[in-house]
Amino acid sequence: MATPATPAVARTAGPLDGLRLEHSGPPGPADALVTEHLRLLGAQTDGGSGGRLTVTGRDIGGVTARTTWGEAATDEATVQATTGIMAVHGRRDGTPRGLAVDYASTATGVLAVQGLLAGLLARARGLNVTHVEVSAERAGLLTVSQYLAAAGAEEGEATELAPGGPPFTSTDGIVFELETLNPGVWASFWRALDAPDESIRRGWQPFQFRYATACAPFPQTLHETVRASSWERIRYAAEVSGADVCPLRSLADRAAEYDGAAPWELAPHDAAYTPGRTTAIPTDGLPLAGFTVLEAGRRIQAPLAAHLLGLLGAEVVRIEPPGGDPLRGMPPACSGVSARWLALNRGKKAVEVDIKSAADRERLREMAADADVFLHNWAPGTAARLGLDHEHLALTNPALVYAYTSGWADRLSQAPMGTDFMVQARTGVGEAVRPADEPPAPSLMTLLDVLGGLLGAEAILAGLLLRERTGRGVRVDSSLLGAADVLTAPHRARAAQGLDPRRPAGFRRPLRTADGWIALADPSAAPYDVSDLPTRQALERLRDRGLAAVPVVTDLADLLASAPISRDAYGAPAVPDPWSFA
Repeated sequence: MATPATPAVARTAGPLDGLRLEHSGPPGPADALVTEHLRLLGAQTDGGSGGRLTVTGRDIGGVTARTTWGEAATDEATVQATTGIMAVHGRRDGTPRGLAVDYASTATGVLAVQGLLAGLLARARGLNVTHVEVSAERAGLLTVSQYLAAAGAEEGEATELAPGGPPFTSTDGIVFELETLNPGVWASFWRALDAPDESIRRGWQPFQFRYATACAPFPQTLHETVRASSWERIRYAAEVSGADVCPLRSLADRAAEYDGAAPWELAPHDAAYTPGRTTAIPTDGLPLAGFTVLEAGRRIQAPLAAHLLGLLGAEVVRIEPPGGDPLRGMPPACSGVSARWLALNRGKKAVEVDIKSAADRERLREMAADADVFLHNWAPGTAARLGLDHEHLALTNPALVYAYTSGWADRLSQAPMGTDFMVQARTGVGEAVRPADEPPAPSLMTLLDVLGGLLGAEAILAGLLLRERTGRGVRVDSSLLGAADVLTAPHRARAAQGLDPRRPAGFRRPLRTADGWIALADPSAAPYDVSDLPTRQALERLRDRGLAAVPVVTDLADLLASAPISRDAYGAPAVPDPWSFA
């Protein structure tokens, strides 16, 4: 039997080619982002503005998306305050802090695009979906879902939640991030700098868990060690140990090298198939009902993307190593399973596959032959080396949407390890997230892993819609670099014009009261000092003056009773779905 030819890559096409975007109604969160992403996906825009966006076409009908704030939280600052974003971002400093980037709004905009794409895909499959709504409050809760899950677990954290963490500063003033996933490499790096053994030992766990806790209270002696070391010596220690170090780059640096690329890439291939094989779904089903997603994801980015596809109705099958995903055991747990792991993986099926085994790789190819989506975030080159890249799997399944969520998307030469905090450091995010009176520092909240997962799901939905409209499978690539560029776009644009890209001093900084914190859209608008007033009284006085103000959530456990959060089968907190379809 002859081996079928590898599908040739066709020209890049847009899933919204031939469709039109129209604006109406009052403005909503992230209108410009939604419009730009739909334009990049091929839609013709009417040049208008407004928070109600309708995509229409002769062959597919129309779907309208609407983004909203909330009753109490009416802008970016107050949404960050009420959903716990300020609390998590502020853990490194010991007090709640507002992100100077429009993080909740950006997440809302990406989720709105997802909703539109899912609605259009549902219509193409015979479902009568005409409207989708996304609230910024629900988007904000989604971005902190892992932290919320841990706050509601039945046991405590494995490491202390206390101020502290990177970045580090050398004796010659270089501010940098350090990354390694290996405790032996961690120890070797610090020994090369003559750090005390006890500090090295005590520092590993908080450093390792910073992705989960958003803080890293390791011994101060480690900071003192690098402050006594030159950058040349630090680089040598990284080289001989195998650790990665990355100086914090500015937004101007990123603007100078920015290539203008979209945050994802869709590459359809020429091998056609017959669309509609999964269109037999209930008339009241979710947009992705009947689809199968294979996910070989680690940590946050790819698992979150697959989780969102599952919320939209797809059956998600996790490909886990022999013995299962070790992160299932990461504390704190609910009913014996990691609460954080459940936040990203609840409801998924699991199949153990040893990708080092030729027999198991063949089994994985057979599973991919019947899937709609194959998603992974393996290290660069791994899939090709194992014969599991798009060109391999498309041979037996020309209908496959093959998705790869990476760190850098091969867009930067000599890039460091493609992890959240390293990408933040390399792309100027550390400068964008803090106002002008604070030194640049990447957030220890996993900003880019989460936003990268959102963009990954957006790209996969675009690939599925393109497949449905053209009869061709698609390769989809997204990255943490793309997430950084989306998040910092307004700041980078100012830097490119020679303007100060940072927000002014005190921007989005909450105000302390006698018993807590409050947030205003513009803290400089506060008519008087509220530090001696109880929070309730301060809010009443400010609202009497027509100023929108909200209390800042400082303990995520408080959200479990006040926010619309449910419990899953394991008893772990679960945030509500971000979209409402009608």
